[in-house]
Amino acid sequence: MREQIESLRREAVGELAGATTLQEAETVKFKYLGRKGRIADLFKLVPTAGALDRPRIGQLLNELRAELEAQVEARIAALKPVKPRVSVDVTLPGRKPFEGTYHPLTLVLREIVDIFRSMGFRVAEGPEIELVRYNFDMLNTPPWHPSRDETDTIYLPNGFVVRTETSPVQIRVMESQKPPVRIISPGRVYRRDRPDATHSPMFHQVEGLYVDEGVTMADLKGTLLAFYRRLFGQHTQIRLRPHFFPFTEPSAEVDVTCFFCEGCGCRICKQAGWLEMGGSGMVDPNVLAGVGYDIEKYTGYAFGLGIDRIAMLRFGLDNIRLLVDNDLRFLRQFEVV
Repeated sequence: MREQIESLRREAVGELAGATTLQEAETVKFKYLGRKGRIADLFKLVPTAGALDRPRIGQLLNELRAELEAQVEARIAALKPVKPRVSVDVTLPGRKPFEGTYHPLTLVLREIVDIFRSMGFRVAEGPEIELVRYNFDMLNTPPWHPSRDETDTIYLPNGFVVRTETSPVQIRVMESQKPPVRIISPGRVYRRDRPDATHSPMFHQVEGLYVDEGVTMADLKGTLLAFYRRLFGQHTQIRLRPHFFPFTEPSAEVDVTCFFCEGCGCRICKQAGWLEMGGSGMVDPNVLAGVGYDIEKYTGYAFGLGIDRIAMLRFGLDNIRLLVDNDLRFLRQFEVV
């Protein structure tokens, strides 16, 4: 048995030394060290040896296997192709690292907030997980309103929802302070929308509120006109179209002249010359009474607009998913302003 082990060692070492390619070395490894290799066959003969010789034979076989494994791995490593060293031309200029920029939504939001702050509005924030009471009931939204359907709103246990708009922030602010109130409430909102080029289950809004003595619809129109002229240019005009929102009465949709064609009609505005920007109106007296305001003394207006929509118009985007896909090729196009 010992002669067989020594003969196998010489045979294996000779074949391994003669291997000139990586494939030949792998063949030798499989032949002698595989599960059905030559060394495995010798291990099967150990039980046939005498009881006194078995320990020594097992030791010799283990030593042979360890020796061949080391030689095979060394041979394989020697036969592996060596990757060519890459020379570096130290005279070439270095590559400038990419400097991070603000996200396009952040750029638009900062501009909107700066404009409204210059007009006397302060920024108010609130929770994204909101009570149904604040999200619907205190905003004068009736139980039959489509926005309360589970197909439109994400309901959570114990009377909570994922907020569908930032209007609940206005209720929280009015509960905590007396008029005058002049705020904007930017933030993320959520709907059960199927994602496509123009819809997203998560998007961004800015809503505004002004409550004081003698506030009129003329104040609302003047505020919005001043804002959109600051945002899109002094040539911009607005128009208010009658609409219905539970929170306001009377209510109106806000359109602005298309800043691509200046109202002449183009592909962006679908030849209408106007772009729909959001909703607005005078705060419903039921809402003011619900927070304890004297409706005989105070009036107010409210408005809302979509940050994502303005960003798409401002930067000429045709797919809202570009704003959330985190594609660096897209994001690197924007410079810090």
